Amino acid sequence: MRLFYASAAVVGTIVPWVFFGAFFAEEGVDLPLFAQSLFTNGAAGGFAVDVLISLVVFWVWSWRDARELAVGRWWLVLPASCLVGLSLALPLYLFLREPHRAREPRPA
Repeated sequence: MRLFYASAAVVGTIVPWVFFGAFFAEEGVDLPLFAQSLFTNGAAGGFAVDVLISLVVFWVWSWRDARELAVGRWWLVLPASCLVGLSLALPLYLFLREPHRAREPRPA
């Protein structure tokens, strides 16, 4: 599974940055315009809010999970989610978590 998670993290970094790169190439590094563009219409706003809510839930769950399993370097999901998004942060955390799963109690 670690190879899958690592591959998903790479794809989850490249694909969004293809779109982000196109935006920045066209508009320059205009962060207020970038944020405004996330909500240009109802469909875009719905997707943006869905991902932002999911990201907050992921942060809380992964922080608690990392404490319970003693997963080191949990904090890496924070810059990953801010610089790319959930498409990098989630597979990155699952990659970091995978070696600790063997110690996780299994349901009877």
